[in-house]
Order: sequence, then structure tokens, then C-alpha cells
Amino acid sequence: MSKFMDATIASAKILYKHIVLPEGEEPRVIAAAFATVKEHIAKITLLGDKTKISETAKSLGITNLSGIEIVDPSSSIKRNAYSKLLYDLRKDKGVSEEEAKSLTLNPLYYGCLMIKSGDADGMVAGSINSTGDVLRPALQIIKSKKGIKTVSSCFVMVLPDSSPYGENSVMIFGDCAVLPNPTADQLVDIAFASVDSALNIGKIKDPKVALLSFSTMGSAKHELVNKVKDALSSLLKLNPKFAVDGELQLDAAIVPEVARLKAPGSLVAGKANVLIFPDLQSGNIGYKLVQRFGSAEAIGPICQGLASPVNDLSRGCNVNDIISVIAITALQTA
Repeated sequence: MSKFMDATIASAKILYKHIVLPEGEEPRVIAAAFATVKEHIAKITLLGDKTKISETAKSLGITNLSGIEIVDPSSSIKRNAYSKLLYDLRKDKGVSEEEAKSLTLNPLYYGCLMIKSGDADGMVAGSINSTGDVLRPALQIIKSKKGIKTVSSCFVMVLPDSSPYGENSVMIFGDCAVLPNPTADQLVDIAFASVDSALNIGKIKDPKVALLSFSTMGSAKHELVNKVKDALSSLLKLNPKFAVDGELQLDAAIVPEVARLKAPGSLVAGKANVLIFPDLQSGNIGYKLVQRFGSAEAIGPICQGLASPVNDLSRGCNVNDIISVIAITALQTA
């Protein structure tokens, strides 16, 4: 693991949060849970059939699962309480008591209900489930943070130590994985959520947010530029506790020499460490360009904007990936 992830795991150990893993019968998840508990990174609950989990653990050479809580939703003593909670949360959406009880059998729903009830701090899933399946119960049960209507994502970009960009060679890119074409208001939410990620995960002490565009300070006229301008106007009316500016081209946002020419007097231009992309195409392309051409470590996507953290794994993830996301999820609870 990188120095950044080593530091992240060290911070997670101090917090020692309770993370639920709904895909508890998956071998990679079991191995990650064992390593997480062994290293005292977090308290872990695995959801699934206890016999299957135990047998799979033995096939991996893990003979002792002590310290790991294993809960089968179908036989849990809390199932009735959770189904009542789910019914109360969703009855206005047409969910019946019977449907709510049935949904609690789904580990993804059960895990979110644990969080909503205060029985866990966060959830990590996605090794065998799609992003949509992971986020659906989170959006229905946990919902977004107060003041934020939009759930989005970010990447923590860890640049080479020699890089002149970012704070301590760390930058936050958002949104690069969730919203295809965010509105101006959604860009505002992405900015606030990305600053939270910068502070809690990226350990960026002084977030400087650039709202990116193909225009700098009115150098181009287009409706796409207007969206970014509108986002900045709305954001400034909320009196953010961080520096933000836009619309800025990428070079004006991060290169001091260019900033002096294109955006003189800006408190952000040339020094940005949180980049807000205007749409998913630019965000996805942008982080991959930096990852491949700039030899950066791209950590994510990290879900942001939820009232409590739920993170989605790649289905191609390995054990170390799962451990890393567990540690990041713990930091998001801070």
C-alpha cells in the first residue's frame, strides 16, 4: 500500500469505527474482514449464513473468526425492529409492512438499517453487487446529509512526491463516477461534499476549490459555461468556509504562471487542490489521464453526500482494495 493509504489506515485505527460488510459470504470480503479485525482497523460485522461463512473461511485457511460479528438477517433478533423502521421510512412511497419485512432479508438493506439504527457506522459493498444495487438502499434509508440533496463521488488523487500540485501532492476530483450531467445546484452540492472528502479523507487542511470549464473568467460564451458560473454564484451566496472560484480552465486552476495571466487576483487560481468537473465525461476522462500520464494513485470512487458513509467496491476488487475502502469509510464518519 502507498504511504497515503498507510496513513489512512493509521487514522482509521484511532477512530476504530463499526463497519458492516453485507457480502459476508464472499471469500475476498471474509479475508478482508479477518485482516481488518486482526490489525484493529475497525470493528466488523459480516452479514450472511454463519455456516457458509465459517466453511468459506476455513477454505481460506482462516480457522478463527473471533472478534468478527456474524449476523444472518433471516434469523436476526433485530429483523422485526428493522422492518418496522423501514416501513416507517418508506410507507409514503407505497412500501407495505410485508414488503418492508421482505426487504430486510436483503443484506444491502439490512446493512443500511443497521446504520440508520445506530448499530453500525458505515457500510462497504460492491464486490458482487452493482453500484445501483449498493446505492439504492442507501438513498432510500440513509439519505443525503443535511443541506445536501445530491449524492456524488470523488477520487483522491495521490500524485508523485515530486509533483508541485495539490496539498502535499494530494488532490480531490469530483464528480467522476455518479452524475452524468449535474445541474448548477448539483455542482454546488458536489463542491461541498468534495470539501468534506478533502478534509476527512485527503487530509487537505486548506481546500481551494476550482469549478472547471473550458472557459476562464468569461473567456468563452456558452450555455455550458453559464452552468458553471451559476454554480459559483449560488455557492458564494451560501458563504462557504473554503476558497472557491470559477469558471477556470484546468491550467488556470493549478499553474501559478497561467493563473497570473488568466485570473489575476483569484485566491484559488494556480493553487486549486479540489477540482469540480462540469460533467461526468470530463471528470472520468480527467482522473484517468492524471492516473495514467501523471503516475498518480487514484483512490475511489468514494461516495459522498450521504448522511452516513456507504461505499461501493469494484467487482474486480482484491482483499487490499476492500481493506482500503473500509479504512476510508471509517474516516468519513469523522
